[in-house]
Amino acid sequence: MSTAPEGWSYGPWHEGPDPLAPPIDLREALDEIGREVMDGASPRSALEELLRRGTRNTRGLDEMTRRVWQRRAEIQRRHRLDGTLQEVRRLLDEALDAEKRALFPDPSDDARFAEAQLDALPPGTAAAVRELSEYPWRSEEGRDKYDQIRDLLGREMLDARFEGMKQALQSTSQEDVERVHQMLADLNALLDAHARGVDDIDERFDEFMRRHGEFFPENPRDVDELVDALAARAAAAQRMLNSMSAEQRAELAELAQQAFGDPRIGQQLAGLDARLQAMRPGEDWTSSARFRGQDPLGLGEGAQAMQDLAELDALAEQLAQSYPGARLEDIDLEALERQLGPDAGVDARRLSELERELRSQGLFERAPDGSLRLTPKALRRLGETALSDIVHSLRGKTGERQTESAGAAGEPTGASRPWQFGDREPWEVSRTVRNAVLRTASTGGGAVRLDVSDVEVVETELRSRAAVALLVDTSWSMVSEGRWLPMKRTALALHQLISTRFRNDALQLITFGRYAASVELPELVGLEGVWEQGTNAHHALLLAGRHLRRHPDAQPVVLMVTDGEPTAHLEPDGTAEFDYPPQPRTLVKTLSEVDRLAKMGASVSVFRLGDDPRLAAFVDLIARRSGGRVVAPEVDGLGAAVISDYLRTRRR
Repeated sequence: MSTAPEGWSYGPWHEGPDPLAPPIDLREALDEIGREVMDGASPRSALEELLRRGTRNTRGLDEMTRRVWQRRAEIQRRHRLDGTLQEVRRLLDEALDAEKRALFPDPSDDARFAEAQLDALPPGTAAAVRELSEYPWRSEEGRDKYDQIRDLLGREMLDARFEGMKQALQSTSQEDVERVHQMLADLNALLDAHARGVDDIDERFDEFMRRHGEFFPENPRDVDELVDALAARAAAAQRMLNSMSAEQRAELAELAQQAFGDPRIGQQLAGLDARLQAMRPGEDWTSSARFRGQDPLGLGEGAQAMQDLAELDALAEQLAQSYPGARLEDIDLEALERQLGPDAGVDARRLSELERELRSQGLFERAPDGSLRLTPKALRRLGETALSDIVHSLRGKTGERQTESAGAAGEPTGASRPWQFGDREPWEVSRTVRNAVLRTASTGGGAVRLDVSDVEVVETELRSRAAVALLVDTSWSMVSEGRWLPMKRTALALHQLISTRFRNDALQLITFGRYAASVELPELVGLEGVWEQGTNAHHALLLAGRHLRRHPDAQPVVLMVTDGEPTAHLEPDGTAEFDYPPQPRTLVKTLSEVDRLAKMGASVSVFRLGDDPRLAAFVDLIARRSGGRVVAPEVDGLGAAVISDYLRTRRR
């Protein structure tokens, strides 16, 4: 077994995140946030939703909150608060039975008189215990049981105010009782001095802890910490009393005078409670809880149960993150682990690190109106994911070329890749030979022979320039029919492809509902669905033509995604006129813009979503008049269809 070098020690890391832990993978989290944002949520609410739901390997705030409420309900369903009263009653009955057994064989009048005294005891437990305080016990067993009652009451009363006191005083002598009484007297005197604001309070506190520190395992550093700890426990004890019936509270108040057989203990505790309540009025001294189980709790255990309930309530509020300025760092991890176990602490730390990394990695920025929005860096990551998904789906189609081969007839990019069936690019000879040599050497040497697996080809891409207009329908039907998110992911993927592989191309994103508008990618990604009538393809085609005319030297590419026939057009004064079914004027103006685009050499590819026969007939007409084509993909295949058509049109 290895040991640490002399002068060194090893222990758990407590200074922030574990420096040896693997870095947080933000890609999955960003994808989740991106989907929420593109579906209409704000970046802030998307982040909050991710934290509530959690990730694949980390439970979210909602699950931890559910466990908190389950734990809280379990405490109340399982327990009851009259455990001390039941135990005192049991000991009293056993003491009386033992005493009567000792008296029965004795024929004397004194024995009969003692029996009469026992038979005349009040029915209440507390009153009976008080009446027996001066009783001359004949039975040693009975006397011992009665002494156990006094010790039990003393230890329970102390345990309700000082956590762990019941275990620390398993057996109590008269010296122990005096020591406890002196500690309580000194404590009350210290609190009085603190309330008066004496100058030497720190010296008095140090002296108090030197004499009585054994009673305070939490080791407070000053009077305020001592008061905080004592007040929290005393308030929990008071809430426990509030949760009992009036009869039970009266019984306990009377029994308190019998604690350790010394009424001074009860008096000192009552004085301590009054001082703490005056010094910490902000503690919860008035609420109560309903316990309906069968497992009885003593006073100390009941106070602990009330503290647990209060801690669970605080955790529920922290996990809800519903107050202004809420952050995951607010969660009390020690309390969370106490109540739900170490696994909950691990999940909370992971979520906190995820939130911190998402904010610190520059994935969010403030918009001019003060709201959060995704930064270009975040949009690039979302675009990479969207494009990767589309490329993966295209690879799965048999009989088709991979999208990486789109520029096979162009100029070398400086990179190479393994040859695959259907590639027509020239070989990268040096890397092909190198692969063959390495493969031969790894298998034991011999003559070097080329294998298909060794071949690498030169990666190329077209350098011709294109002006691309992507027209996306943003009418309400796109939202209601579940086409909103795929539409945005398609725009993201196309934007990512053009900005990384075809940087010379000019892409314009155009949305059209009642009106059309040229938008930037962040605006489209954050666009929310709005109820409005109208599918103004005429206005969108006008803007597309304007974009193409700004780039006369580029190959024109027009891609339109829609799920409805044109129901609006733009009038000369700039107003949109809507009618359903479409007016002939709307159809004529829309087709006239298609004809203008065709004269510029632009064919219009229409991606038809849905099976409306009127829409199908109209988009077929657009394709015939512009020399374009109609694609009717499934919603999940929209991105692949648009990317494939863009590459096909660009190659042509």
